[in-house]
Amino acid sequence: MDADMISLCGEESFGTGSNHIREKDGIWAALAWLSILSTRECSVEEVVKSHWKEYGRHFYSRHDYETLTTEQGAQVMAAVKSFTSPDSSLPLMGETEVVSCVNFSYTDPVTGDQAVNQGVVFTSKTGSRVIFRLSGTGSSGATVRIYLEFYSTGEIEPEGDVQEILSPLVKFALQVSDIRAISGRHAPTVIT
Repeated sequence: MDADMISLCGEESFGTGSNHIREKDGIWAALAWLSILSTRECSVEEVVKSHWKEYGRHFYSRHDYETLTTEQGAQVMAAVKSFTSPDSSLPLMGETEVVSCVNFSYTDPVTGDQAVNQGVVFTSKTGSRVIFRLSGTGSSGATVRIYLEFYSTGEIEPEGDVQEILSPLVKFALQVSDIRAISGRHAPTVIT
């Protein structure tokens, strides 16, 4: 935005920004929803269900394992990074073949700066993804964030329980990361 290469951007929580009002996600989100509701003349629930019916639904969740030791965080990431090797055998994600596992890197289109080792991304044949990121932004130690994403075009009830629908991806994440054994925890600290 500062380079005037984009004037509108969005985040996963419907937060948005623009180059005319910086860091005002809430204002923009409220105005966007008011505009949609006034044009469609229906409730938010009706808009969302109509969208799911026409385009399908993405199911997302994030499982955070907070306040791990730095060593535990590094061990989990080493476990998942081991699957980025071309000759590694990838387990099924639920009943679906995993077609790629990459160590994500990013090149800033404005500055050309490269951010490497930004996380490990597993992608299934159907487009489902499980992403592992190591974060040091917590109050102490390390946090491993596991992002889970599944897309359905109608084969699953769009109003179903998100955690239940994502359970095959959670099983996969636990299998490839060995996070329970490494951390000694039976569940994430936070699920969003």
